[in-house]
Amino acid sequence: MLHPVSPSSRRRSVAAGSVLALAALGLNSPAHAVSYGTPTITLSAAYLSGAVGATGDPVVTVNVAQSGADASALGVAASTSSRSAVAGTGDVTVSGTGGTRQLTVAARGRGYTDLTIKVSGLGGLSATKTLHFAASAAVQGAADTRYFTGSADASAAVDVGGGYAVVADDESNTLRLYSRSASGAPVKTWDFSSQLGVSKEIDIEGAARVGNTVYWTGSLGNNKDGEYKSARDTVFTTTVTGSGAGTQLALGRSYKKLRDDLVAWDTGNGNRYGFAAGTAAGQAPKQIDGFNVEGFEFAPGSTTTAYIGFRAPLVPPQAGGKALIVPVTNIDKVLGSGTRAVFGTPIELDLGGLSIRDIRKNTADQYLIVAGSWAADDNSDPYALYAWDGVAGHAPVKRADLPTSDPGGWEAVVDVPDLSQPGARAQLITDDGSADLYGDGTEAKDLTHPEWKKSRATWFTVTG
Repeated sequence: MLHPVSPSSRRRSVAAGSVLALAALGLNSPAHAVSYGTPTITLSAAYLSGAVGATGDPVVTVNVAQSGADASALGVAASTSSRSAVAGTGDVTVSGTGGTRQLTVAARGRGYTDLTIKVSGLGGLSATKTLHFAASAAVQGAADTRYFTGSADASAAVDVGGGYAVVADDESNTLRLYSRSASGAPVKTWDFSSQLGVSKEIDIEGAARVGNTVYWTGSLGNNKDGEYKSARDTVFTTTVTGSGAGTQLALGRSYKKLRDDLVAWDTGNGNRYGFAAGTAAGQAPKQIDGFNVEGFEFAPGSTTTAYIGFRAPLVPPQAGGKALIVPVTNIDKVLGSGTRAVFGTPIELDLGGLSIRDIRKNTADQYLIVAGSWAADDNSDPYALYAWDGVAGHAPVKRADLPTSDPGGWEAVVDVPDLSQPGARAQLITDDGSADLYGDGTEAKDLTHPEWKKSRATWFTVTG
């Protein structure tokens, strides 16, 4: 017997059958919740240095990710600061999208703070990293100042084109390649100590470039305690390939008798400059009658005669004395084959009672001389910048008194612009090794973290 089925029952039966069929095919099931992993965050540097009022402070790269999420959906910001008077969360700027962001910090005050950098992911999940930030005080000419981090004792520099320079440090033997327009860590580093056969610091103080060869010289003097250290009597060359950020250096030749040659030459000429006494055991180098080399550059039109510029002695060794340059007339052979140095007629320059801290020229044989005190504790003593034509008997002309109220002593000029053009600018670098940058009584050279060590590079207008 057939039983009639109502239209509504028929519809329910068809619907139920359809659901069962879809279920059998795995379709029309309730959606599963997306599972997100814990976000990850890494910083390119855990320690960062800035300066109050600075331009172009260092940048930290922040990499973030989260499984199950597009990196562009993640938020990155500073969530806490241990000392907002140095830098608060609002002073941290994060730019960029995706998995790689750029972070900068604008310092409010001198000192230290720990900044918590937080990545906020999907699903309410997050992760943090700590950025240890140190801020130095504002300086004169802040808009024209950059900071080269990684060391605090910059002592010599050479331009390698493309807006980059190789900078030496008198507390280590490492040569560092920096962008001249941005603050931050070196792009590349080179340490030729093992190849040079030295284990102690060379005390690199001077440099000069001829073609693709850069000459570097140690101070040649005793250490601060008056002890002879053979590594300091090192002159060496490096060969440059490439330029800018692509610069490469290879070790050339070295010579370790220039100090001996200078002493023998002076002794043979009546001890005119007291080199034997200045290098004697117990004699500190940075005395008015001491022996300490800080400048190195080539004579006008020459690739074989080098000017050796002395921080000490003054001539005569008394207040108001003149700065001393001794020409080495065969420096190419000295480094090329180990030939003993031959010296030309010495040059005495009136730098207002100051001595040579660096000397640099351009291809037109226009020179700039950084002049400062012979003394060891001279960061507040006068500094001046002089122009010169490199000719013995021609007087240098003061172009500027350099500021001394900020930490550090002026040590190097990177290159020389065309001094015949108005508004020409030169970049000078300080040695900040003895400076208390962050107000805690620690000298910069003794700071624990290389990222907090830095030297200051400032552009000055040197022509009217």
